[in-house]
Amino acid sequence: MEATLRWALVTAVAPVAWGSNYFVTHEYLPAGHPFYGGLLRALPAGLVLLAVCRRLPAGVWWWRSLVLGVLNVGAFFVLIYVAATLLPTSVAATVMATSPVVMMAFAWLVLAQPPRAAQLAGAGIGLGGVALLLLTGLTAVDVRGVLASAGAMVMSSLGYVLAKKWSTGVDVLSLTSWQLVAGGLALLPVAVLVEGAPPALDGPAVLGFGYVAVVATALAFAAWFTGLRHLDAGTVGLVGLLNPVTGVLLGTVVAAEVLSARQWAGLLLVLGGIVLGSWVTRPDRTRPASGRPRCGRGPRPARTLAPGR
Repeated sequence: MEATLRWALVTAVAPVAWGSNYFVTHEYLPAGHPFYGGLLRALPAGLVLLAVCRRLPAGVWWWRSLVLGVLNVGAFFVLIYVAATLLPTSVAATVMATSPVVMMAFAWLVLAQPPRAAQLAGAGIGLGGVALLLLTGLTAVDVRGVLASAGAMVMSSLGYVLAKKWSTGVDVLSLTSWQLVAGGLALLPVAVLVEGAPPALDGPAVLGFGYVAVVATALAFAAWFTGLRHLDAGTVGLVGLLNPVTGVLLGTVVAAEVLSARQWAGLLLVLGGIVLGSWVTRPDRTRPASGRPRCGRGPRPARTLAPGR
């Protein structure tokens, strides 16, 4: 249980950072440039991690990086933006909160890891908590936005499970960098065709993109894939419920608002669902038996960049 708690705390860095991303994006980044926003978030982060590890993909990892980059980064960022423009944030976040169950289903199909009863119960409780925390009443819902949000959730859930399945022998930072670079490059031609020239950035926007790229992307994705390496997919999905919780708490702190009793109840349900779903441990047979590969070490699924490049 102690090891599970330790890796769950590492994994929690990702949804907490993603939750803070809402505020930074809204307050400091230029509006109306979703494709460049995703590009400037993913590509610099991937290049920074690539410079640290100095490893390029090789063999099957060229197409695997592209698949994972599209699922987890490129198409995901675009669909999230579409959902954000068509839906209230509360509805979009609630749809995304179903991801733990979907990740468990994909883990069962792809990794032969059936979900535990405690995980399913925790996911149900957590989803109910998110609904209490965010949904404040009836509102008009655009079906296109729901489909975009659901599509982003399904694609990323599949991408995370595939990353877990394929990651044996590849260090986490290289795995993360390849996906971010591939996803960013996939966004580049779309951004140019749809949005034309990149947006002009003032000082706060540059700092905002720096935070988004380094903290909410490079660090967050590295923490997330580290969690996937050491925990089963269902537990990682449950920890991801901290994303909307962080967004609500940060917005409350910034706006100096007070949470209602209903929202406090929702927050406690989310935390309770995470704890319940993570309580029972079992060995993760998808993890390499030799231990955790380090950056620049392990088997040779990739070649090392030459010094000076």
